[in-house]
Amino acid sequence: MKSSLFKWMLGCLGAAWLQGAFAQVPAAAGAAQVTGPNQVVVAGTVPDEATRVAVISRMRELYGVDRVVDQLTLGSVVAPPQWNQYVQKLLSPSLKQVSHGQLSIQGNTVDLRGEVGNESVRQQIASDMAQSLNPTYTVRNGLRVAVQEQAVVDQALANRIVEFEPGSAVLRPTALPILDEMAAAMTRLKGRKFEVIGHTDASGGRAANVSLSLARAQSVKSYLVGKGLPADSMAISGLGPDQPVASNATDEGRARNRRIEFRVGF
Repeated sequence: MKSSLFKWMLGCLGAAWLQGAFAQVPAAAGAAQVTGPNQVVVAGTVPDEATRVAVISRMRELYGVDRVVDQLTLGSVVAPPQWNQYVQKLLSPSLKQVSHGQLSIQGNTVDLRGEVGNESVRQQIASDMAQSLNPTYTVRNGLRVAVQEQAVVDQALANRIVEFEPGSAVLRPTALPILDEMAAAMTRLKGRKFEVIGHTDASGGRAANVSLSLARAQSVKSYLVGKGLPADSMAISGLGPDQPVASNATDEGRARNRRIEFRVGF
């Protein structure tokens, strides 16, 4: 079984949302994420216990009981009409074809991101989602076809963490050898475009974390440019705490969430 990551968010009217991930998923006012290569975390806020049970049960049907981590909470959120039924339709087996992905439903807007094996699958998944919803929903297809070169970048990073000084975008000395190896790997992929993505843990305010994650991605890009990579070959983004890969309830989990991700193609 290939390793996958699926982050899924569901949003109700008002402040409610649900997030999840291919190998990872959230709910009405939270977020879901994968804590390991074969785990699916379901996180977020849903309006009632019946909805929580329905979402978790469906995810366990898709991914297996042992793989699904329930981090859903209940809150005072208002769901659109028949929201629970539409959520169940969106949680289809087709999501298992997406890796490094995110499904976010905010109100009646569905955003789908991630990687799939080919263009036909990319279009079919989004089309199936749109057809399963009523016309008040909008599906925005951000899926992309996976590239073989991604394995080169992933192997160079080798699950290591690019560390920064606490609360800043200053690279720690331990990060430099890792980035030197990343620069060498990226240089071999001549002509390719890259995205440098910053992530934080959930400590502190979200807005500040998003800004910090973007600043850290910029620091990494600047270092790689200094190593000879063209500046226009790299885009940067900062996702703050929105795509955790581990629980933010532990020091170890928070450390894993504070990371830099490299994606080939943007």
